[in-house]
Amino acid sequence: MRAWVDLELSLHRRDAENYVVEMRLDDPQSDTDIRLSRKEPALVQFDLEKLRSAASDAAVYGKELSQCLFAAPALQTAFGQSRTAAQSQDRVLRLRLLIGPSAPELHSLRWETLRDPQDGNPLVISESLLFSRYLSSLDWQPVRRKARGALRALVVVANPTDVSDYQPGERALAPLDVAGELERARRGLGTIPVTALASGGSATLNNMMAHVRDGYDILYLVGHGAFVQGTPHLWLEDEQGASVVTPGSAFTATIRELRQRPTLVVLASCQSAGSGSSEASSADGGVLAALGPSLAEAGIPAVLAMQGSITMQTVADYMAVFFQELQRDGQIDRAVAVARGAVRKRSDWWMPVLFMRLKSGSIWYVPGFASDRPDFDRWPALLRHIRRKRCTPILGPGITEHLLGSHREIARRWAETFDFPLEPHARDDLPQVSQYLAVKQCERLFPHEELQDYLRKEVLRQYDDDLPEAMHQASLGTLLEAVGKLHRERSPVEPHQVLARLPFPTLITTNMDRLMEQALAAAGKKPQVIFCPWNTYIERNYEMRDADPDVDHPLVYPLFGRIEEPETMVLTEDDHFDFLIGVTNNRDLIPGVIRRALADTALLFLGFEIDDWNFRVLFRSIMNQESGRRLQDYTHIAVQIDPEDGLVLDAEGAREYLESYFQGASISIYWGSVEDFMRDLHERIEAGSVAPTA
Repeated sequence: MRAWVDLELSLHRRDAENYVVEMRLDDPQSDTDIRLSRKEPALVQFDLEKLRSAASDAAVYGKELSQCLFAAPALQTAFGQSRTAAQSQDRVLRLRLLIGPSAPELHSLRWETLRDPQDGNPLVISESLLFSRYLSSLDWQPVRRKARGALRALVVVANPTDVSDYQPGERALAPLDVAGELERARRGLGTIPVTALASGGSATLNNMMAHVRDGYDILYLVGHGAFVQGTPHLWLEDEQGASVVTPGSAFTATIRELRQRPTLVVLASCQSAGSGSSEASSADGGVLAALGPSLAEAGIPAVLAMQGSITMQTVADYMAVFFQELQRDGQIDRAVAVARGAVRKRSDWWMPVLFMRLKSGSIWYVPGFASDRPDFDRWPALLRHIRRKRCTPILGPGITEHLLGSHREIARRWAETFDFPLEPHARDDLPQVSQYLAVKQCERLFPHEELQDYLRKEVLRQYDDDLPEAMHQASLGTLLEAVGKLHRERSPVEPHQVLARLPFPTLITTNMDRLMEQALAAAGKKPQVIFCPWNTYIERNYEMRDADPDVDHPLVYPLFGRIEEPETMVLTEDDHFDFLIGVTNNRDLIPGVIRRALADTALLFLGFEIDDWNFRVLFRSIMNQESGRRLQDYTHIAVQIDPEDGLVLDAEGAREYLESYFQGASISIYWGSVEDFMRDLHERIEAGSVAPTA
């Protein structure tokens, strides 16, 4: 994928007739953020009646729409300069159209028909200009991309048995060609594994969401839609296969409640049974596309839909090219442009519409060690260190995210519950939100105890069907032990289980659970535990001693305490500052084996984000140790970073950032999630690169 620059064009209502147009150029390879609008805002008008009269001819419609949009000479000039600048550097121009909440009526315009203001050619069918309708969202849940080979698709075809009884807007609904829709979906998705919920009472809202919770990356939904009293509705099924007319708002609200959402939702136009002609038009009339903006606002990163009565031949040709291109490099907007170009000779080529809020535009990535050199591979060095017992894993929050959710998610929910008043970007900072709770409630330990209650409710909610009724009154520690065991039984690459099987004499964790100890015990080992003496409570209540661990009696060193003992927890901003002061003042109380591990072994960081408080405080505490300075002579440090969309765009830049923390030490970044890394590590264990200890 070539480098790109982002051009955001935003529209907001000014008054009854005028809209304000703003343009902003953002270059990811530059620190500058260039706003192209002048001091006096550019104003445009849209002749909606004239556009409606041109609806039968996409070329005429596009010309008229472009004349309206680029009526202000300053906008034409700014757009031309942005495109020329991108072309001169052989870079792609990403054009994102943002329609503000003050102008929802503009969503119905056919923006994909836009023509070039200079030569009049279609604007959005080139790989050099990638167009999407960009929608912001109040949802702050991080977008986790998947490894390329891990993509999965859920195909849902809703075909209620009584659908012909309905005539919304005097338009009779007809049964769908279920077999044809499934075949078209599978053919379009290509090699991506597909799970199908194809009618017969399986296409219920609850069943669909239950499957989505299992981690599907693509939701491909086929079904009838119609406007009822001006709002979009879906015809889903109940368990007996009869119609459940579901408001679009209810569908999007259910999506919003999910912890794990699809990265891409495809609202596929459907075909009635018996209408096998290649020129037959879709049966939904483009109603499903009206759900695109609300799904994006509910937190779906990308939505692909059809905005009119598109012919089924165009749908088939378009989808096949789209998914083929998507599997090439994972870039959704590029795949949309190529697919649109493939059907450009058809009269309905403009009907596919992409709503997207992904900063990178990518749905997947290739996991592995990051470097510009294609032969770069740090596995041999890392595996040698593990075999020779000179590697120390350091566990971060990401290693339990699959079980407990992310720290960002907890912070956002608390921010909403307790009316967090600071700027939006601070709402996903757990130490900052926790500090606010402690101050507002005038109780230092309030957020610590609130976290216990929150996690207990979340575990019961998420694992209600997996836990016996008797467990519902159990303590949080007992619940975590049960679900930890459940995950180890279900997945051979569960992180704690993989680590427990390897010859690690010492394991350091910033997490406040006992999952690592329990996994070690399940592997037949006898773990030792020593708390980090960062405050006087721990000094008074726990023995401060050295240890002599080995692979059968490994030492687990919980840096940030245990959740069942609030006084030991490092949670708020004050806790993090006190931790740094405490480990500096009590350096002599830190076991010698821990100091040696931090200085003289390869450090394997798992489940950290480089802007996370846990990560930064951990690094500073390492560097505060006298022996930490010797890390600059140690060349085999492997660091795993979790790829969140828009968080770390440049792996090499992240490596340089980490090297600055380690004062010149050699850093190898594994680009991928904890699950990716564990899957790779597990495969090498099975291949005999490292012999498990139990």
